[in-house]
Amino acid sequence: MLWIRLLSFSNQPMTECLQRDKIAAQFHQLTEQIEAALSDIPYDKLDLSEEVREQIELVHVQFRRAKGRPDSPDLQLDHDLAVAQKERDPDPAILGRLSEKLHLRTINDLKNESLAFHELVISSGGDPGDCFEEISSLLRKLKDFVLIENPEVDITEGEKGLMKHRSPVIPDDFRCPISLELMKDPVIVSTGQTYERSCIQKWLDAGHKTCPKTQQTLLHTALTPNYVLKSLIALWCENNGVELPKNQGACRSKKPGTCVSDCDRAAIDALLGKLANGNVEEQRAAAGELRLLAKRNADNRVCIAEAGAIPLLVELLSSTDPRTQEHAVTALLNLSINDSNKGTIVNAGAIPDIVDVLKNGSMEARENAAATLFSLSVIDENKVAIGAAGAIPALIRLLCDGTPRGKKDAATAIFNLSIYQGNKARAVRAGIVPPLMRFLKDAGGGMVDEALAILAILASHQEGKTAIGQAEPIPVLMEVIRTGSPRNRENAAAVLWAICTGDAEQLKIARELDAEEALKELSESGTDRAKRKAGSILELLQRIDMAVNSQ
Repeated sequence: MLWIRLLSFSNQPMTECLQRDKIAAQFHQLTEQIEAALSDIPYDKLDLSEEVREQIELVHVQFRRAKGRPDSPDLQLDHDLAVAQKERDPDPAILGRLSEKLHLRTINDLKNESLAFHELVISSGGDPGDCFEEISSLLRKLKDFVLIENPEVDITEGEKGLMKHRSPVIPDDFRCPISLELMKDPVIVSTGQTYERSCIQKWLDAGHKTCPKTQQTLLHTALTPNYVLKSLIALWCENNGVELPKNQGACRSKKPGTCVSDCDRAAIDALLGKLANGNVEEQRAAAGELRLLAKRNADNRVCIAEAGAIPLLVELLSSTDPRTQEHAVTALLNLSINDSNKGTIVNAGAIPDIVDVLKNGSMEARENAAATLFSLSVIDENKVAIGAAGAIPALIRLLCDGTPRGKKDAATAIFNLSIYQGNKARAVRAGIVPPLMRFLKDAGGGMVDEALAILAILASHQEGKTAIGQAEPIPVLMEVIRTGSPRNRENAAAVLWAICTGDAEQLKIARELDAEEALKELSESGTDRAKRKAGSILELLQRIDMAVNSQ
């Protein structure tokens, strides 16, 4: 989707800055398209609940407002960027302003920017577009400026002078930490350090499992090309009259959308071989490595799925080794972040096995199984399948006896599953309301937000409304309306409105608890939805008064 591609720039200030006009125009175009689509929906012909209609109207208003509010251009930034790109040696004052404006004040900032841009290159299939040279050139100029004005490493005054005058002394960041030579084919290992590919490959082939520079244990042996650094080295060579290194030993590039290099795919294939044919220890280790690889970045998630890992991981959900089972379900959780992988996981028959882990696994496995079900339930048809597989009672058990993290995972999954009407009834019949009421009354337990959100969605179902009403909720709901956060006050008002509608006894209880004063205050100071709910409840109370007075 377009908005996902646009948001991929959020952690790359340099990329975002150079392409901001294009990005802003795309956002504005997308805003207009969504607003037009919302205008064309025949709401009066659709069977929509009041809640849904209110949310749609609110979103529509926001998009109408957004259409006419383009951001004002930053003229100084435009000027500084144009000069910095055009001139070989820009004025230090200009580079200083850019450094501050883009928050690239230190060498670490620039390294992080390089890594972020590198991730963008990888996610775009190795083709970052026309802005690549512009970004690389600006990074080089800013790096030279920062090294002189605000260094993070010990640099002698003599070295500063050499840098200032474009000395051909090779920058340390361009040297391989192993060979100390200028890198031809820089690659990144799992610790984030960069090495010459041939040097680090020899190190790994010799049986080493640690990063030579940091001595940290490598989480995996996949090597990821550092395209940004490679480009910076090429630019440095050109600007300093140094012959550009020839790359003889690099792995062949793969087609866009597949694994980054043959080396990476070979490492993943080796792990899959251990999953399929290894002993218990090998399966456990391989599942653990895949879990970490899938967590690292989006490209790895595509790579691992394309290599055929998902069916093998699903098989390991039934492993009798608890740690292997934990690794398998967590690897599937990380892989499910990719929307395409969600379908592959479900088609591999994973849902019943994930539910079984949720019921019988270790606490960590149960927590990650709950999180996986939440991730899969983002797709509407999966909500039905997950509910039918018996997940909701198991989620409620985790909600009651899990760790704080486990309770949060369970609550999030239950909330998302309950968007489907049939799952609301399943949750109520499985006994969801009593534990939610306990959470609601325990202000220090950290689960009030989740409890109210779930109660608000269940209250729209008749069985949910009845069960909540039987739990004597009005005193605690009124306390939240008086003292809670804006979102909690809104949800408490929504629950109160649901249980009071058509129930004179509940309205009587609310009146006895001086609800009118709190609701009047909420109708003036709450969120838009809270104001509407408070106003509706006040109208119900007024009708009761009129009925009593007419008798």
